[in-house]
Amino acid sequence: IMGQINSFKELNVYKKLVKLHLEINELTMRSPKFEMFELGSQMRRSSNSAPANIAEGWNNKHINIYTDCVNRALGEVHETQHHLDIAFKKKYLIKTKYDNFTLEYNECGRMLKGLLRSLDNIKTGSK
Repeated sequence: IMGQINSFKELNVYKKLVKLHLEINELTMRSPKFEMFELGSQMRRSSNSAPANIAEGWNNKHINIYTDCVNRALGEVHETQHHLDIAFKKKYLIKTKYDNFTLEYNECGRMLKGLLRSLDNIKTGSK
């Protein structure tokens, strides 16, 4: 997969995760002040860590290191989903926005799992 594209910035999952991080950043800046450095900070950090992990592992000569980074990105996606669940339960997020984030992050999870399968195929030499 890395031979077919020139940069992690070309990966659709990376682009989508960056877009979602910017949306979450905007959302958390409108959160109650007391949540700015609590839940808001956790949401901003985990939503930014997902694409950052993809960038970190990109083009590493050891495919296992990139696999680890993509797995961490998937973990950050799940963490962000947890924070969104809490934000929704605390009524900081309307249902339509929550549902949209849920759909988008579920899709990113599927995309990351597909990337992991591709990396595994490269490791094993299968197609």
